[in-house]
Amino acid sequence: MIALFDDFYANLPLFRNFAEVMDPRLFSPLPGDWVVGTADVVQSTKAIAENRYKAVNMAGAAVIVAVTNALHDRDFPFVFGGDGASFAVPAGVAAAARQALAETATWVKEDLDLTLRIGMVPVAEICAQGLDVRVARYAPSDNISIAMFSGGGIAWADAAMKRGEISVPEAPPGAHPDLSGLSCRYEEIPASRGLVLSLVVAPGANANSEAFRAAIEKIARIVEQTPNASRPVPGQHLRFTWPPAGADLEARASRRADESIRARKIKVLVRTFLYFLVMRFSITVGAFIPAKYTRELIDNSDFRKFDDSLRMVLDCTPALADEIEQHLAACAAKGTVHYGTHRQRAAMMTCFTPSPTRSNHVHFIDGAMGGYAMAANAMKKSAG
Repeated sequence: MIALFDDFYANLPLFRNFAEVMDPRLFSPLPGDWVVGTADVVQSTKAIAENRYKAVNMAGAAVIVAVTNALHDRDFPFVFGGDGASFAVPAGVAAAARQALAETATWVKEDLDLTLRIGMVPVAEICAQGLDVRVARYAPSDNISIAMFSGGGIAWADAAMKRGEISVPEAPPGAHPDLSGLSCRYEEIPASRGLVLSLVVAPGANANSEAFRAAIEKIARIVEQTPNASRPVPGQHLRFTWPPAGADLEARASRRADESIRARKIKVLVRTFLYFLVMRFSITVGAFIPAKYTRELIDNSDFRKFDDSLRMVLDCTPALADEIEQHLAACAAKGTVHYGTHRQRAAMMTCFTPSPTRSNHVHFIDGAMGGYAMAANAMKKSAG
């Protein structure tokens, strides 16, 4: 089963033009014995209203980091959703993924004071609902690939989890997943073009596949024509100050089970101070070259994806945001899409760096004032 794990997803062909994300020829069905996992923070909008959006994003990213570390850095498809995440793994490693998910829920409860709802379901069970889980690999850079999901199966699994139908119980108190490489060190990234727009777009009540595809492709084409595809992580706006705003969160993520948060935070502050000096003065340390890492960080930023819904975080002009929202409103009036957007003044980044000397680090982008969670909440409210 490990061979299947290694061969199936890792060997799928890559596509590099995001405007092609709706092309069904790019997607392959997951084998029926694979298992889908999903998670989301309960009452994330309330936590965001209490200015806890960094913790909410940390909880969502922790799901991906914990499963990745539990599977010993093997390649598997996942999607970061701001206040949650979805992923798929082969049956042979599903138990390890389930354990990591359960431990993450306990850690989120005990260390972040949030509730993480979690669930897992076999792909075969999803297919029995008349749906599918199809996956493609999008390469935003030469360093990483990001999974895209279609077929309706991920959306169904997320809804089933929220209904309590595929729930996974939390691990016992004190359980702690391996969250090595998870951090939130960078300051908020202010919009350079006017605003940061977060959007979530799902099929509408009257959608057919061709109409929905056309609606999404138009948005993708509009964005592709903007400078740097409206990427919200331009290098000149990356700010790392010391002590970092996310030091407490990093301490909670990296501490050992028998270690106090205070003791770990002291270590984090020392480590991040050295990192601050290295980055500030561009000091090469062994195989770590700050300028190279920063270039990779920008290239490896995960700011757009598709998991049965289009999700984007864009640094754009008010005029571009208006154009996108007008297009979505027109499509929604026809029943083609169901959508939500949220405007804010900055983006934020949660980082997963398995090794500072390797190029496969990935950086999860969300809006700094609620982002995906607030856009999804707007979508829910528009549905009545």
